[in-house]
Amino acid sequence: MPASRSYRHADPYRDTDVIDARAPRVNQLVVGLVALAGALTGLWWLPALMALQLALGLTLGRRWCLACVAYFELLQPRLGEGPLEDSRPPRFANLVGVVVLGGSALAYLAGFAAAGAALALLVAALALLSAATGFCTGCQIYKLAARIRGLGRGHGHIERIEPADFGGTLRLQMVVQFTHPLCSDCHRLERELRAAGRDVITVDVRSRPELARKYGVGVVPTAVAVDASGTVLARLA
Repeated sequence: MPASRSYRHADPYRDTDVIDARAPRVNQLVVGLVALAGALTGLWWLPALMALQLALGLTLGRRWCLACVAYFELLQPRLGEGPLEDSRPPRFANLVGVVVLGGSALAYLAGFAAAGAALALLVAALALLSAATGFCTGCQIYKLAARIRGLGRGHGHIERIEPADFGGTLRLQMVVQFTHPLCSDCHRLERELRAAGRDVITVDVRSRPELARKYGVGVVPTAVAVDASGTVLARLA
């Protein structure tokens, strides 16, 4: 008899714009251990195997990520659903893993064993750090890059919100928060802002993707305080 899925707010295979925060850590644990084994043994096919596994997950979906499936089918039913987060940063981290692990395998095949081992050890160290602590270096790089490039605006942050996009309802010190209905951090931030007496207007990036693109929102939650004209006074998240 199939296990009940009532504990899930997000379907892991359909709601791919968010992910249970524990799933990437399980995946990183597997990647880190296999990469470490590759560095210690000098077997080129171990980093190649992990690069292929990450690439399949990125291109064909989470059902092709064996560590992810193991988490969603074996661990999540017992542990319950963890916090849901934006899936773009961990996807970027996996993409970095594909590149570095692929480079490691190629270095081994080309006869540069030291370089292959160094690249495999780099992935192993960062992946195991992420698995143990939750600090994902690739995710942080993605978030930093999203802020620096302004995501299409050429600036490091949103400078102005158009009042017309919100029916002319902007007021002084109102907070415009870009959110997702399944994002745990988004709900927590909104509760904290409202508890602090802030006037919050939310933008669901799933139902309003055109506004997310217009304002270059690369990760949720993103929140800014504005005045009545839409000028951004402060970035809050």
